Amino acid sequence: MADRAFDPASLRIGQGFDVHALVEGRKLILGGVDVPHTRGLLGHSDADVLAHAVADALLGGIRGGDIGKLFPDTDPAYEGADSLKLLAAVADKVRAEGYDILDVDSVIAAQAPKLSPYRDAMRENLARAMGVSVENVGVKATTTERLGFEGREEGISATAVCLLCRRP
Repeated sequence: MADRAFDPASLRIGQGFDVHALVEGRKLILGGVDVPHTRGLLGHSDADVLAHAVADALLGGIRGGDIGKLFPDTDPAYEGADSLKLLAAVADKVRAEGYDILDVDSVIAAQAPKLSPYRDAMRENLARAMGVSVENVGVKATTTERLGFEGREEGISATAVCLLCRRP
């Protein structure tokens, strides 16, 4: 798409954020990857903060509310849901609204575990769920230098931004 000319009015930016508490007895799923850790994230679905932040960014780009509006945590149908499947449904909604997903970038804030060994798999999973090239998906991880709830290892957060383009 590098040679594609854009009407600036057709471009949209979306931003997403999600956070979940770390608890005993749950798997740690980030970007669809089962990351080995002593605790996992608490949530109605699989609590994948990265997939949720990306979904919220996409929904923000089309002014479609947030992931909780589409998949409420009060609905038993989404209990234990695979967040990559929810992300795929959001990407379908973006396309149905007439937009292409051009680029997504994200950051996970977690003191532990180290996430760099899982970064490429996360990018691949997110790209597949959204139906885009892995080159158009960025995933980074950072600690918070032991500051805040992430630094105290009470939870993990993720932020994401996306760039969308309305099809002519």
